[in-house]
Amino acid sequence: MLVLAFAVAFLPVFTPKIQLDVFASELVRQAEIVGSTDVGDRAAELRVETGMNPIISWDCDYYSGSRVQLNNRISVVLTDTVDIGFFVFGSWPITIRAEATGRSEVYYK
Repeated sequence: MLVLAFAVAFLPVFTPKIQLDVFASELVRQAEIVGSTDVGDRAAELRVETGMNPIISWDCDYYSGSRVQLNNRISVVLTDTVDIGFFVFGSWPITIRAEATGRSEVYYK
């Protein structure tokens, strides 16, 4: 019975992890299409849709400003904290992380 109670308390962490993975994939796809890491509008939409507010960290070689040249790598790392509770015994914060990588699809002259 204790194992079942632990599973019921711990398994809900997987839903935010999957949402964070989708958040990262969608954000990188938008960056690939526009050729820039300036995708704040899409990030705001995803924050509303998922109810999550992750820390966004970009890793890429910039051409100019937030622009990324054609076929250069764009990588994003999202981190967020989720609380898991074990009924009356307490609540523990867990840091979840999602990564996604893509390539810019825009050529800048």
